[in-house]
Amino acid sequence: MHEYSVVQALLNQCEEVAQQNEASKITKVVCKIGVMSGIEIHLLKVAFDTFKEGTICNGAEFVINEQKLKLECKECGEIFEVDEVRYYCPHCESLRVKVLDGEDMYLMSLEME
Repeated sequence: MHEYSVVQALLNQCEEVAQQNEASKITKVVCKIGVMSGIEIHLLKVAFDTFKEGTICNGAEFVINEQKLKLECKECGEIFEVDEVRYYCPHCESLRVKVLDGEDMYLMSLEME
């Protein structure tokens, strides 16, 4: 389960940002996770709740915004989002598409004290 290593990296990143901002506590962590990131959101939440204890994020609310797969058609220029894995343009049906978003996880914001 790689969600544990993802949470450890996230907690380390939160610690660094808190130190840079001279914060002593993080009250809210907001992440964006793409549907194609390979991360199981439920498992990530469980891992975060487990490993945040004893860290600067102890007691922090964990908010996850799921990002749909965002694509751009290289034929007609259409930019569109899809919920499932579908790598073709719904406008012109071309298979030549470029992924713009939805494959990564990002730390979007922290609320700190």
